[in-house]
Amino acid sequence: MRRIVITGLGVVSPIGQGMPTFEQNLFGGVCGIEKLSFDHRGETITFPAAPVKDFNPDQWMDPKKVPLLDRFAQFAVAAARQAITEAGLTLTPALAERTGVILGTGVGGQNTVEESYNRLLVAGATRVHPFTIPRLMINAAASQISMELGVQGPSFTVASACASAIHAMGTALALLRSGLIDVAVTGGAESSLTFGTLKGWEALRVMAPDLCRPFAEGRAGMVLGEGAGILILETLEAAQARGARIYSEFAGFGMSADAKDLTTPDVNGASRAVMNAINDAGWTTDSVNHINAHGTGTRINDATETAALKQVFGDHARQLAISASKSQFGHALGAAGALEMLATVLAVYKDCAPPTLNFKAGDPDCDLDYVPDVSRKMTINRALNNSFAFGGLNASVAVQKLR
Repeated sequence: MRRIVITGLGVVSPIGQGMPTFEQNLFGGVCGIEKLSFDHRGETITFPAAPVKDFNPDQWMDPKKVPLLDRFAQFAVAAARQAITEAGLTLTPALAERTGVILGTGVGGQNTVEESYNRLLVAGATRVHPFTIPRLMINAAASQISMELGVQGPSFTVASACASAIHAMGTALALLRSGLIDVAVTGGAESSLTFGTLKGWEALRVMAPDLCRPFAEGRAGMVLGEGAGILILETLEAAQARGARIYSEFAGFGMSADAKDLTTPDVNGASRAVMNAINDAGWTTDSVNHINAHGTGTRINDATETAALKQVFGDHARQLAISASKSQFGHALGAAGALEMLATVLAVYKDCAPPTLNFKAGDPDCDLDYVPDVSRKMTINRALNNSFAFGGLNASVAVQKLR
């Protein structure tokens, strides 16, 4: 089986655009959560959220094309251009045919959907933008990346709610291992910080009133974010042959379905996905050093994930450094696993566990080491990244230092 490595990273996030800024703010404990305000029928309504700030799509693509892309696709193109440049990869005609784009997205062009409904139902317009459908379709970001980069291999979107990005990256890993492609542009993109979307999440009663406090006592829910994280994957042999910088080896992928409840997580489903990733990587449980947790900040999710880790790792669970990066950049839904994968890769590459912010006191149901508030220098040879989605869809990926 071909060994697969990570050679390029790109990001648009609430804590930074471009990897240098993202890395500095990730380990520096910067929080991208703020109050987002909307004017609705003469009233100002605010939500805690983690928006991408000062994003300029003209920097990454032809300004004439920008109006044809929803914000989530603009993020994806920007992060993909960063990643392919950082990887130092030239897509020759032959390689372009052997390269794929496998992207995770949960909901697609929500900004376009809301703008269109406002035009029709509020402003009284009789028409919407002629590119409404191409902008809002869930595969738009993957298609735009393929066109912008000239990728001619298999390109498609994986949609599995909050597990979308990890399912996409795991699918890319499988395609590379099988020999169907030689390079993958993969990760996730999402932008759904619209009034309607936020009201929908508010109705579920899982939104925090201020900050995201994963695993902490008094945690009150999640905070929505947005962004895109893109990774370049290729075979170890090809990366070494061209002298590429290798961040880490993409060692394994696991997934499962709870087959129980649409919104309530199941400890056994989560633990199966984690164990499947460990087995796929050929690891032992006691060889894992670090986990970037799903860590949404809701009472039931955090307690379930903690129980799942105890079930998988036994006594070794207390030796794990567990980071919950949603405390820094919010829950980016279909892009969450991609942003957290970047954090995981950096943790392995830099031997540093990112912090879990806003962790003032532990919870009896969450009694492991969550790297509270300050990043931690430590040896990290092997790490996992978890995503557990509505619908009972679980995914985990395994990353290790190259040996």
